[in-house]
Parts: sequence; structure tokens; C-alpha cells
Amino acid sequence: MKIVIAPDSFKESLTALDVAQSIESGFRRIFPDAQYIKIPMADGGEGSVQSLIDATNGELLGVEVTAPLGNRVSGFLGISGDRQTAFIEMAAASGLHLVPIAQRNPLRTTSLGTGELIKKALDLGVKKILLGIGGSATNDAGVGMLQALGFSFKNAKGEEIGFGAEQLQHISQVSLENVDSRLNDVEFEVACDVNNPLCGEYGASSVFGPQKGATPAMVKTLDKALAHFADVALAQLGVAIAGRAGAGAAGGMGGGLLLLPNVVLKSGVQIMIEATCLTEHIKQADLVITGEGRMDAQSIAGKTPIGVAKVAKRFNVPVIAIVGSLREDYGVVYQYGIDAVFPIIRQVSSVEETLNQGRENLLSCAENVARLMKLKMP
Repeated sequence: MKIVIAPDSFKESLTALDVAQSIESGFRRIFPDAQYIKIPMADGGEGSVQSLIDATNGELLGVEVTAPLGNRVSGFLGISGDRQTAFIEMAAASGLHLVPIAQRNPLRTTSLGTGELIKKALDLGVKKILLGIGGSATNDAGVGMLQALGFSFKNAKGEEIGFGAEQLQHISQVSLENVDSRLNDVEFEVACDVNNPLCGEYGASSVFGPQKGATPAMVKTLDKALAHFADVALAQLGVAIAGRAGAGAAGGMGGGLLLLPNVVLKSGVQIMIEATCLTEHIKQADLVITGEGRMDAQSIAGKTPIGVAKVAKRFNVPVIAIVGSLREDYGVVYQYGIDAVFPIIRQVSSVEETLNQGRENLLSCAENVARLMKLKMP
């Protein structure tokens, strides 16, 4: 029996590789002779770099970068085992967790650090960059990121604009003279699971600004700044980003990235599926096991288990999800390729205790699922 184990991480408890290993250990107690293929997964957000490193025998590299408020912090990126692909999470350099709650103000935060991670990837000589843009603290349309890569945005006085979205409204001239030429030789795949436009009621500022600290008054200023940036990009660079689906992702980072050559915005799960060759592994499988920390109705919106299940259903392979916990609305996942769901929590505990018991609970649940399967076998 060939079993493919392709879970996401259990946030704050276990990495995706830890989850896969625990599930395998539980199943081996009942099916010791089965063939197990472990494929750590993610959806393009937090944990994606580690999952891609684990899946490709890659390496994690520390990089000092500029945080959203301009201070220096320790960031990171990953590189594949063959040294051809870099894995970057925007949150590692420009994440909301890097800004204290009392100082969250998207008018002033910069995405410069994300550009520094990209520049480091170019220094490594990679041919492809997989970039996840979830969890950002910024609303600057990726202008800080672009500045790190050599783009110049000057105001009416001919001075380079400063950090933050509030500076976008002062852009009067864009120069590409010093843009890093190595960008032309690199393919970008951007994990982008939202279709929001850059501006307006459903744009970056209105939808995502408040969670980054924006007040209603700030939202209006942010939206005008992004609209001005889009106008300048169209007029001076001939790039139309205002109406592009996904341009509003990560505070407009989706739109800013479109100014780079060779950029494609894709589903985060789809990027992971392709990068890990998941389809090839599932083709001949007898069972697929996936999972995530909490399964609910939101799981159908681009999350790992549903992406894995869609692949499995192309080959009529049954799919079991082993998850940390469930919300009452989780049943909708049965309409999207999941055949059975098993939560691992065995007793009521504090959140801290539950997280610490993740490995033990997961292993026990996996064993029980395997026992159930064995009952139906001759």
C-alpha cells in the first residue's frame, strides 16, 4: 500500500514535516510494511519556506533586513537543494509581527526588507524565486521592495521619496536606470490567494488596512496614494495595475510586483503542488492523508488540504484529513474532495498544553485511523 502524506503545519505546534512524520509513525504501528511518501505542504503563507526546504532538501539562510519601521532585524530565505530556486516569505522581512501593536501605522511602514531578501536571492544566482506575500505590515504597493532592487521614485523636487504609503502620493517621476539587471534572468512565482484590486471598496486599503492599524481616515489617504501610484505606473511605465486581480494583495505588493519582469501571480497551494511534484506522487497512491491546524469553512478558500484533495480526486484516490481541531462549519470540505476528517485533540486542556501535546495527539489519532482502515481489510 502506497500512502502519500501531504499536510500543512499545525501553527505554533508542529511544522508540516513534523506533522507528516507523526502521521507516518502512527500508521506504521498498524501498517508497518506500507510505502510512505511524506510531502510537507503549505499555502504560500507562514511556514511555506520551511515546507519547501524540507520538500527539496534545501537550506535556510539568515539575512539581516530592514523591518517595516526601518529598524534592522534578522530575516531569512530558503534555497532548494539544487541551488536553482529561492523561497521567500514577505512576512520574514515585512511582516505584521515585526511591528508592535502600538506602532502599527501602514502610512509609514515599508516593504524594503522584502526587496533585500529578493536581492540576496539574486546574489545566490537562482533562476526562480517563489515568493509568498501573506502577513504583511505594509500598504506601500511594494514601492519599498522596488527601491531595494534599484527602482527610483522621486518627488517634484527630484528627491527620493521616503518610507511608507503616505509617500506614494508625492511620486512624480520613476527611473529604471539603476534597476538590477539580474531580474531579467529570474522567473517569479508569487503566492497570491486573494483577487482584490489595488484600490476602491474591495482594494488593499479598505479590506486589509484596518488589520494593519489603519483608521477610517487613514484608509482614505492610503487608497488615494495607491491610486496615484497606479496612475504613475501607467503613465510612465505603461503598466496597468489598478484593475488587475490580486494587485491589492499584501497592501498592494501584488501590484508592485507586476512592475518586475517575468512575474506570475498564482495560488499558493498550486505553487507548492508544482514545486513538490505532488501530482506525480499521488498518481499511484492508494491513500492520501492531509491536514492543518484547524479545519473550518475557510479551508475551502485556497488552503492546503483542499488543494491536495483536488489533486487526489483527479486519480480517484481517497483523502483523509487529520487536523488539530474543527469548527462547526467544517462539513463543507466534504464537497471539495475530503472523504473523512479526524481531529486529534483527545481532552480539554489549556491552549498551551494542547499545542505542546500536538505530536502525541497526532500520532495517537493517526494510529486510530489506521486501525479503522484495517477493520475493513480482508
